[in-house]
Amino acid sequence: MIESNLELYNDILQKVQFFYKSLKLEGREKEKGRKLAISIPEIIALALYKQSNGIPAKKAMHKMFQLPCSYKTLVVNMNRFAAVSAAVLLAIIQSNRAFQHLIKHIDSTDIPVCSNRKAKRHKTMQMLASFGHTGKGAFYGLKLHITADLNRRLLALRFTTGATDDRACVMEMNKNLDGIFIADAGYVSAKLAYQFHREGRRYLFTKTRPNMKKIATWFQAKLYETRMIIEINFRNLKCFYNLITSLPRSVNGYLANYIHSLLAYALV
Repeated sequence: MIESNLELYNDILQKVQFFYKSLKLEGREKEKGRKLAISIPEIIALALYKQSNGIPAKKAMHKMFQLPCSYKTLVVNMNRFAAVSAAVLLAIIQSNRAFQHLIKHIDSTDIPVCSNRKAKRHKTMQMLASFGHTGKGAFYGLKLHITADLNRRLLALRFTTGATDDRACVMEMNKNLDGIFIADAGYVSAKLAYQFHREGRRYLFTKTRPNMKKIATWFQAKLYETRMIIEINFRNLKCFYNLITSLPRSVNGYLANYIHSLLAYALV
């Protein structure tokens, strides 16, 4: 194995071990029975290494590291301990909230689980996925909704089916956050703006549509220009952290991939 790759893996492992001990997640380990050939922090570190290096298949990881367990065991454990990764991700999000920037962005992105051509025959995610539509066209899968601040820190996230209206998640996702929130025209709603507003604490600015009589102020227009920052989060997750995949053969496999992708992005 290339030495630089091993250094990156060890760096990821140290970070995972820090959170694993700090959050007292050792309770996930079995007190009785056969001991794991690879520890839980090592399993999570392998999953994060895979996501952060754009390695699409777990089989390549098994071959690269010459692991003391079978390929099947590696896959099962990566999926099984995704719940531990989710706990670490939640802790990072809570930490980000302590240092949040006043200006925040809300948006969603499509997560196809397969091509549209195969959607009718797709079985694995049929209970969670649905057809949705974005500016790029129709897709079959889920949506990832996130709130991030001006420094690109993740502050809140939620997965929904592809057909979910973007506005449906805003209140619940951001109920404990304050500041100036920027969103695109898909979030335009007088009712949502009224419910979301907290005088002196929380404001929602959305892009005006061409057919609206309302005109954005200079300040609002400048704030909206920063919205591209949240698109960088989505671009990086998709292009460099394997957020989108069609390889898993179980629901747990898909969800584990999404969790590890987000954690790798937040941690690495």
